[in-house]
Amino acid sequence: MPVDDCVFCAIVRGEAEASVPYADDQVMAIMDIAPVTPGHLLVIPRVHAVGLDDLDEDTGAHIWRIGHRMARALRRSGLRCDGVNVFLADGAAAFQEIFHVHLHVFPRYEGDGFRIEATWATRERSLLDREAQAIRAVLPG
Repeated sequence: MPVDDCVFCAIVRGEAEASVPYADDQVMAIMDIAPVTPGHLLVIPRVHAVGLDDLDEDTGAHIWRIGHRMARALRRSGLRCDGVNVFLADGAAAFQEIFHVHLHVFPRYEGDGFRIEATWATRERSLLDREAQAIRAVLPG
């Protein structure tokens, strides 16, 4: 169900402007109005889903399929593109700002200014095994 105050739902309904390089019956790819780099686009489902937990797996798989297609198109487009990032933020803690699932696909090149920083550290195998078990325990049969 669309949400009245969701900008992506308004775009899907044709009530808000968007530059659209791709659309089908499940998703739209739209140009990001505040891009990391020129060519930055978002793949959004036509159905409103706040996060991945709200999105059916078939639509989720289609979002990634179209994201892959858009990444390939960016490389072939003539836009500056030495690499591509594909990024999805699920939840505020993951830096999601618009609460309608969307997949970022954007060109990368040296000096573009985009960074992902973290404290990268190797974890002990026993901790990794415990985390893997916690995940396995809640996977659907």
